[in-house]
Amino acid sequence: MAKQRGLGYTAALTGGAILAGPYVHTPWLMGLVIILFSLILWRFFGTKYLAYVFCILSALYAVNLLPFVVLATTLAMISLGELVFQSGADDLNTYFYYVISTAWAGMLVMVYLHEQALLMVIFGIIAAVLLKVILLKYEDSLVLEGIGIAMTMYLIKELNYTADIGIVIIAVFIAFVFGYFAYRFKTADLSGLFSTALVGIILLVFADATWVLVMLAFFILGSVCTRYKFEYKKRIGVEQGKSGARGYRNVFANGIVACAAAVLYGVFVQPIFIVMYVGCVATAAADTMASEIGVTGGIPYMITTLRRVPIGTNGGITTTGELVALGGSFVVSLVALGLHVITPWMAVICTITGFVGTNLDSLVGAVLENKGFLGNAGTNFLATLGGGIFAVALYWVFMVHGVAW
Repeated sequence: MAKQRGLGYTAALTGGAILAGPYVHTPWLMGLVIILFSLILWRFFGTKYLAYVFCILSALYAVNLLPFVVLATTLAMISLGELVFQSGADDLNTYFYYVISTAWAGMLVMVYLHEQALLMVIFGIIAAVLLKVILLKYEDSLVLEGIGIAMTMYLIKELNYTADIGIVIIAVFIAFVFGYFAYRFKTADLSGLFSTALVGIILLVFADATWVLVMLAFFILGSVCTRYKFEYKKRIGVEQGKSGARGYRNVFANGIVACAAAVLYGVFVQPIFIVMYVGCVATAAADTMASEIGVTGGIPYMITTLRRVPIGTNGGITTTGELVALGGSFVVSLVALGLHVITPWMAVICTITGFVGTNLDSLVGAVLENKGFLGNAGTNFLATLGGGIFAVALYWVFMVHGVAW
């Protein structure tokens, strides 16, 4: 009961700070007042971690390192969102109400401060719910959530990228619907749902729907291959975790570099970032297919020594795995070509890139992952990063030699 009252008073403090914000033109004074009241609420109502968030962000605002709109929106989202979340259970419905509450808080702040920052608010909401899912089991999760939300919105604001409001709204709807069905069909868990939605929104806002379809091709290929001989893979202990459902680590490891390419394309509109994007997706698809199908292709050989190793060993390759990797890379490139995202020469580059990236994944697995320096997500990230860089390098070589695009 005391905690709920504390959350209520924190929400009241947030409301008062937002209302007074436009009239208090001295950041250090506003920051000091918020910090003081936060410490009082911590003392009498046990709002320890909320106080940490309020103090850290208010201090950043006080020294002019954080704009007031970011401070106000973050505090509003955290206060109202936590008030709603604490009254429910850890299920999909509660997260839905959490999204609604943070969206409501963000929009109220935008209206009151006469700001037009819909994109900033949307990314703040996604960051809020994703961090909530990922960090829920940690006692001090609120601190990381608050800082993560603020930094995400600050980045979007500083990027100063404008997008059509209608496109943004459609992007959010499509991304969440896609993520929801991925969750319902058990190809993604809750963290996978929201991270998939975030990836979809980035692609739709900074590129267009055809880029999402290219990523969708990877997702479908990965989901089908994950279920391929799943009982056999489960029996020998090499199945994808959580009964084949992928979480945020897998989504980000395979998609974060591709998302960066999409953002770079949206800002600079250069074809080299298109090649980078498709090359990253082709690498992710090829690697997933090589792992999920190749593991059923008999005894593998270590990529660094070509000696036989047990099934499931990081860095192990099979003929089946190599062939399906090339096939997966080709399919993604063909989809991108069919959607007119890339040209035929770009498709050649991306097909080669996927195959090279897959073997880079095996090499990193053999050299680093087997020695405990990296986990599977880190290996996948380096593979997609390497694939993207290789695609850019190959594109540049072809461009220097005057290949027609």
